[in-house]
Amino acid sequence: MKTLLFPIKHGVHEFANRFVMAPLTRQRAGDGLTPTELNAKYYAQRASAGLIVSEATQISPQGQGYVDTPGIYSSQQVDGWKKVTDAVHKVGGLIYCQLWHVGRHSHPEILQNGLWPVGPSAIPENGFITTPSGKVPVVVPRAMTSDEIRKTIDDYAAAALNAMKAGFDGVEIHGANGYLIDQFLNDSSNKRQDKYGGSIENKCRFGLEVVGAVVDVIGSQRTGIRLSPSGTNFGVRNDDPVATFEHLIAHLNAFNLSYLHLIEPVQSTLSELPTYLTRVTPHFRLFYEGLLITSAGYDFSTAEEVVDKGFADMVAFGKNFISNPDLVHRYAHDLPLNPWDIATFYGGGEVGYTDYPFVTQNA
Repeated sequence: MKTLLFPIKHGVHEFANRFVMAPLTRQRAGDGLTPTELNAKYYAQRASAGLIVSEATQISPQGQGYVDTPGIYSSQQVDGWKKVTDAVHKVGGLIYCQLWHVGRHSHPEILQNGLWPVGPSAIPENGFITTPSGKVPVVVPRAMTSDEIRKTIDDYAAAALNAMKAGFDGVEIHGANGYLIDQFLNDSSNKRQDKYGGSIENKCRFGLEVVGAVVDVIGSQRTGIRLSPSGTNFGVRNDDPVATFEHLIAHLNAFNLSYLHLIEPVQSTLSELPTYLTRVTPHFRLFYEGLLITSAGYDFSTAEEVVDKGFADMVAFGKNFISNPDLVHRYAHDLPLNPWDIATFYGGGEVGYTDYPFVTQNA
């Protein structure tokens, strides 16, 4: 049997193979930022993956940073996601909900209703952000108060409970890519003077408290987390990235989570950052005792290599799952892959979403 086809059991789940469908923002939520039958069809088409992680899903109205991304904070959204999970389970798949708060990466035009972007500190990103009226300059976020931090942690827990009501098999906490948890971890976005800033222990506190709150309400074996230890998205920079994430990941062991999901960096972003690891999975495998998923930039050959070497247990694929709903079958039988169309990644309807052909349709 080929490496990525071997099943793996961990905690309450037995994953049918080593394929993970990575969380992929597609901006196709319906009214009320609610998943629809079209979304259910899209996910069910890809349910042969050992695990699907849903597109990033905001935990509250304050957590939204893009147009037409789904939420998991209203009863309407829970009902919409139930269509998705039912469709995935009907064909034997497993699906986790990725819980998301974008922090400072937002804009009043996106948030509406008088809300303003928040973050660890009143430090903006560089550049522009896409809103319903087009690209506009970023705004300076409001530094979160202690009460707002506590409320946001509670929002993560409430969203996790909603995910269970919606029929998800678990949740993945989005701690990566320059969004809220990652903003707390990085020195360029976190200049706090309280217990959530300054030392490595303090910078890690918010993320660990989020994990603890989610574990308390749904259990450790249905809770995963995604991190980008060498990530630089939206201008986040870390004075000591290796030590910061060694501390965080070592402390995650105490939770006995469903998994840790690591994102490999884009190499071109690290040319002027010599303290950043160019490969994170082999390094942090030494600090993490549980199931480890790796992602970003893998093809079948490099995915087999990272699993065979014991650096990771499962591998997440993104764009190839967009264009190949039957990616696992194509791997198993050495069949060619459909190319993806980046023009249809974000927004729209069926085109570039549910109309990519299966092998049988190509025959």
